[in-house]
Amino acid sequence: MSGTGSPDLTADGSGLRVAVVAAQWHEQVMAGLVDGATRGLAACGVEDSLLVRVPGSFELPVAAARLARSGYDAVVALGVVVRGGTPHFDYVCQAATLGLTQVAVDTGVPVGFGVLTCDDDAQALDRAGLPGSHEDKGYEAAVAAVATAVSLRQAVGGAE
Repeated sequence: MSGTGSPDLTADGSGLRVAVVAAQWHEQVMAGLVDGATRGLAACGVEDSLLVRVPGSFELPVAAARLARSGYDAVVALGVVVRGGTPHFDYVCQAATLGLTQVAVDTGVPVGFGVLTCDDDAQALDRAGLPGSHEDKGYEAAVAAVATAVSLRQAVGGAE
């Protein structure tokens, strides 16, 4: 299970502005991821958040870039890509991963990576934070983004 060895993150995100950008494919899985991210932000004390929906995981980087450049302290990117019988899975996963990494590096704004890349629907449901799921990747992505924003704020003293 991928959760083995994960850090116990806690962060006081009071006063932070956080944007959540979420794909629309796989409605049930996405509902769990968005709910998890919402709970994660609340657990960190984030009161100023925005949810933006985009068609799919391929569109996450452009939305995350625009939001990161619009004054948000962190962005949480949520999506799911389920392997099919064509190379489409590889292309979308690579584009989303590299694109979101580029957003974080280019803008200096933390991007919580909540994009599930699964072999089948069962794996996606097991990571979506739904009743019966073993993992809650939406929650984890939100808390990681907030914890990173807080760490950077402490290390460099706020906005550049």
